[in-house]
Amino acid sequence: MSLFTIGDLHLSFGADKPMDIFKGWSNYQNRLKENWQKKIKPDDTVVLPGDFSWAISLDEAIPDFEFVEKLNGKKILLKGNHDYWWETKTKMERFFEENGFKTFSILNNNHYKYSNIGICGTRGWINENGTAADKKVLLRESGRLEMSIQSALKENLKPVVFLHYPPIYANEKNYEILDVIERYNIKNCFYGHIHGNAVNYAIDGIVDDILYRLVSSDYLEFDPLDITDIADK
Repeated sequence: MSLFTIGDLHLSFGADKPMDIFKGWSNYQNRLKENWQKKIKPDDTVVLPGDFSWAISLDEAIPDFEFVEKLNGKKILLKGNHDYWWETKTKMERFFEENGFKTFSILNNNHYKYSNIGICGTRGWINENGTAADKKVLLRESGRLEMSIQSALKENLKPVVFLHYPPIYANEKNYEILDVIERYNIKNCFYGHIHGNAVNYAIDGIVDDILYRLVSSDYLEFDPLDITDIADK
């Protein structure tokens, strides 16, 4: 069994949001499917850190879930800023059951075990304006991340963090999120959200002894990243 991740699929089979108008996104669904099926097996796990679908409701997202359901592996989803279809964990799990989606799990205030690690995470946030509203969201998201990490530690697992928003971007830092990451001695953090020319300012390497990896689908050229080796470190 292997562990993979890829974010920002931005699927739109049920919504009028064509991504191929953007540079690098031509034929992206077929490229994703081909790369995915070539390397991922049915008993593998794939973490999808946000912006899964452009749909604005669960019903509108059905074609997108159908597309990914047919792909190999178990999929773990966390919320992105464009996942307007997102509901409570209970509602989404009922939606999966009612529609025969058997390969999806929701990462929200919890964790999932893979080998000796705990797959942890939350959406995160970008504090661009430093407003009181931004601060409130950041505190909520850092609390959710801490809850996720603590749930993994209770099972004596090594937490690995997945976020949608980057905790560091260029010279900007989300100190509330970073405080949790550093306090719990997290060594691996995977995130998405960044596209196009903005990737030139993304952190994709080691900072303060923590490995940050950008896994937006276009940055990975729609080829899921094999991160199995983090379970062996």
